[in-house]
Amino acid sequence: MTITSETSSVPGFVAELVRAANEVDRLTAREIECLLPRAMTTVRDLREQAGIPGSGTDDDAIVRLDIVAKGVVTFSQANISASLREAADLVRTLWIIGDSGTIVTLKPPRQSNSDRP
Repeated sequence: MTITSETSSVPGFVAELVRAANEVDRLTAREIECLLPRAMTTVRDLREQAGIPGSGTDDDAIVRLDIVAKGVVTFSQANISASLREAADLVRTLWIIGDSGTIVTLKPPRQSNSDRP
């Protein structure tokens, strides 16, 4: 899936995530299990387009969303709602970055004096 800044479905998807977060008590586990992977895929695509790598660690939002998506029945409605809001914020923010034409380039970390030969 390729997301471009012209994709009108991105703002619609953000609205869908926010609506779901606000009405999490009305959603089935299956609906949540469908929304979160869609959000993760969208975030990955938008990150890739902006040049932002994921870390793959527990600090990575996609990893956190995946944990909730895989164990949705074990999380409270408050945690699920927070995860859906986080997903909406990530998608919205990354879409804005992409729409601005910003490309992120990462430099290797600087070596400290003690790391140098």
